[in-house]
Amino acid sequence: MQVLTNILIVLATVATMEFVAWAAHKFLMHGYLWNWHEDHHDPKLKHGFFEKNDRFFLVFAVPSAGSFMASQLTPYGWLLYVGIGIAIYGAIYFLIHDVYIHRRFDWFKHLDNPYSRAILRAHGAHHAKKDKEDGESFGLLVVHPKYFKKRSEWKKYEAHEHHH
Repeated sequence: MQVLTNILIVLATVATMEFVAWAAHKFLMHGYLWNWHEDHHDPKLKHGFFEKNDRFFLVFAVPSAGSFMASQLTPYGWLLYVGIGIAIYGAIYFLIHDVYIHRRFDWFKHLDNPYSRAILRAHGAHHAKKDKEDGESFGLLVVHPKYFKKRSEWKKYEAHEHHH
């Protein structure tokens, strides 16, 4: 039973991290910490392989590492599984965002299914804005249903959505 509980903690943490990442992206990266994120939206500001935006990988590694350490130094051993969940989400984020979407590594470019296309459309809509205001689609894995449709159908979809 404990194994099942640990697996559920990991899965719940991975799922929760999508919403933590969404909030951090919307309110921190497109807010107070825009100066770290700006070069991600405007490649002309980038110098070399790394972006200032890459600092966020370190920021998100802190709660994961902290959970690992706290699980060993406190009576809260279950925090190990929270740390694992955060680390798994970080790996997923890296593989989807940096490898698949932005092609920073040439590992799997042949992903092609309705969900992977929706992720690309949603992220493309997010990057259509070069400034920190008026953004859309701040998440990564949870995408609005309109992104499963072709770009030409988005306006019809949005108009239909506003009438209900």
